[in-house]
Amino acid sequence: MPLIKNNNLKKMKLFLLSVILITLGVILSIFVGHRRAYDKENYLVSDVQSKANISIGKVHQTATRNGIKEWNLDAASVDYIDKSNQAIFQDLSVTFYLKDKTKVYLTANQGILKTDSNDIEVLGNVVVKNEYYSLKTENLHYKHNSRIIFSKVPVKISGNSFDFVADSMSLNLITNKTLLEGRVKGTLNEKITL
Repeated sequence: MPLIKNNNLKKMKLFLLSVILITLGVILSIFVGHRRAYDKENYLVSDVQSKANISIGKVHQTATRNGIKEWNLDAASVDYIDKSNQAIFQDLSVTFYLKDKTKVYLTANQGILKTDSNDIEVLGNVVVKNEYYSLKTENLHYKHNSRIIFSKVPVKISGNSFDFVADSMSLNLITNKTLLEGRVKGTLNEKITL
């Protein structure tokens, strides 16, 4: 009988040793597999970060100079592209604040903000309005340092007492003066005061 007990005890030890070795093998393979997946995940995250593209919905941005608000921008969405210092806005509206406390409103299908200079280019169904006039064009630029809005493509400007079309135009937000260039055509109403 002691031989049978000894034999069963050896079988039991061998079985337990096998279970321990198999368990260690499974734990080791899980650890190695998890480590590979973790390294691959870190590689993917660093790859995305190197491109640094971010998309955000519903955006509001304000530009100030010397503590004075110069413009507000609202958009349905924006894509930030760090490599080119650009923010590309969809369905945007911008409110410019002038020295005389009046406001100029701009809407467009798309806008590109240079994040390093605050210059803006707007494209598609561009409309600029204030209390006196409305301007329509397909492409318009805003130079932040000089506070000038300009277009190098045809524009249509309408007011209560005038209608103009021109090949290009510029509006100085500091002096509040507009310059029309190229083939300028228009109608002045007799109610206009120059």
